[in-house]
Amino acid sequence: MELFYLLRTITAEAVEKNLLPDLFSFSKLHILTAIAFVLILTMHFYYLSTSNKVYLIDFSCYQPPSRLRAPICSNIEHFEQGKYFDKESMDFVTKVLLRSGIGNSSCFPRVMCNIPPKPSLEDSLQEVEDIAFTAVEDLFHKTNIRNPKIIDILIVNCSMFSPTPSISSMIINKFQLRSNISSYTLSGMGCSAGLVSISLAKDLLKVHKNSLVLILSFEILTNSAYFGRKKSMLLSNTLFRMGGAAILLSNKRQDRKCAKYSLQHIIRTTMASDDQAYRAVHLEPDEDGIVGVSLSKDITKVAVKALTTNITTLGPLVLPYSEQLRYGLTYIRHKIWPPAKSDNSLLVPNFKKAFQHFCLHAGGRSVINVVQKSLSLTDEDTEASRMTLYRYGNTSASSIWYELCYIEAKGRMKVGDTVWQIAFGSGFKCNSAVWKCISKIDTTVKNAWSDRIDRYPVQVPEVADY
Repeated sequence: MELFYLLRTITAEAVEKNLLPDLFSFSKLHILTAIAFVLILTMHFYYLSTSNKVYLIDFSCYQPPSRLRAPICSNIEHFEQGKYFDKESMDFVTKVLLRSGIGNSSCFPRVMCNIPPKPSLEDSLQEVEDIAFTAVEDLFHKTNIRNPKIIDILIVNCSMFSPTPSISSMIINKFQLRSNISSYTLSGMGCSAGLVSISLAKDLLKVHKNSLVLILSFEILTNSAYFGRKKSMLLSNTLFRMGGAAILLSNKRQDRKCAKYSLQHIIRTTMASDDQAYRAVHLEPDEDGIVGVSLSKDITKVAVKALTTNITTLGPLVLPYSEQLRYGLTYIRHKIWPPAKSDNSLLVPNFKKAFQHFCLHAGGRSVINVVQKSLSLTDEDTEASRMTLYRYGNTSASSIWYELCYIEAKGRMKVGDTVWQIAFGSGFKCNSAVWKCISKIDTTVKNAWSDRIDRYPVQVPEVADY
C-alpha cells in the first residue's frame, strides 16, 4: 500500500507541473510495458516484505568433563569386571569396540561408570541437566542473551527418555522462560530427530513472525544400556556416547547481520512403509525379555535406499543445471547401454558442485563408509564426520552439529560456502539440511573442539590397539 500511495503522489505532482506527457501519445506497447514494470516492481517489494528467512544465529555443543571419558581399554575392563556378558557376547563387544572407529575421548554418563551401573530415574534426569542445561547456558553466553524470556519457541528432541513433566518443561523451569512460549518435545525419532526439529522450527516461523527458536538436540543413555546376549542389540552399547547441542534460530530481518548461517533447504524422507526399513532400528525385548535397541544387519542397505530417495528431491534444488544435464545424459546412457557387472561405480550426481562441506551423521564407521562411497566423496569430505565419531562417538541427533563445529574450528568455513547435513534415524528416515554461511566465522570463539583442534585429523586405525 505504501508503494501505491508513493506512485500516486509522484504522478499527481507530475501532472500538476505538466511533467507527464500526454498518455494518449504513447503506443499500446509502451503502456503495457509500463504497467508490467510497475507490477513486477510491486511484486518484488511484496516478496521482500513477506519472505521468511530462517537464520541460524549460533549453536553450542556440549563437551563432557574428562572424568567421564570411556577409553576402549577401560570400557572392556568395565564389562569384564561387571560380568554383564557371557564369553561369546564379551568377545563380540570387544571386536566391535576395536573396529568402531571410536577413540579414547568419548564419554558415558556418570552412572555408567559404576560397577554395576544400577541406573535410576534420578540418574536420567541428572544426565538431562548435565547436557541440556550446560549447552543452553553456553549458547546464551555466546549470543549475549541475558533475558531468556525473549525466546518465543522451544523444541526439544530426545528419543529414549520422555519424563513427566517433559524435558521442555524442565528447560522452561530452569531458565524461567515466559508462560506463553510455544514448547514441543519430540521423542522416538532416532538420530535424525535434530533435523526434524529444524523442519518443525521452519514451519512454525512461517506463522510466528519476528520470533526466536531454541532447539535442544541430544540423547539420554542412562537407561538405554543392554545387558543381554543378542548381538544386534549389543551394537548400541559400543556406538552411542554422551553429547548434545543447543541451536538458536530466528526469522527476524535484523538478526541477519549477527547470524552465522541461512537455511536454504530441508528435505525429509521416511521409509516407514517398507517393512525392512521399519525394522532396521527397533526398541524391543529379546528372547529373554531384556529390552534393547536392535540394529539390523541390513541397516547400511536401508540407509543407501533412503539417501537415494532423499537426494532425488534435493538434487534439482541445489545442483547447477550443467551437472543436472550431465547426470541426466549419463543416466540415459546407462539405461541404453548398461555398464558391465564388474563396474561397481554408483550413478550419482557430483554434489561437490553444490556443496563445499559435508556433515554426514556419525552413526558408525560403516555408515560413513557407505555414504562416502554412495556420494563419491573424498576422505577430506568425510573428515569432520570421522573425527567426530573418533572423539565423541555417536551422539545421536547432535552428531551433525559436532561436525559443523569441527569445520568452524578448523577455519574452513567461508562466507558464501554451503554445507550439507545428512542424518539417519529410526523409522527409517533420512533427512537433509542445507545451510549457507552468511558471516565470517570467528575461530577464536571457544567451542567443543577448541581445546585440541590442532591435533586433528588423526589416522584412525581399522582395528584399535588396546
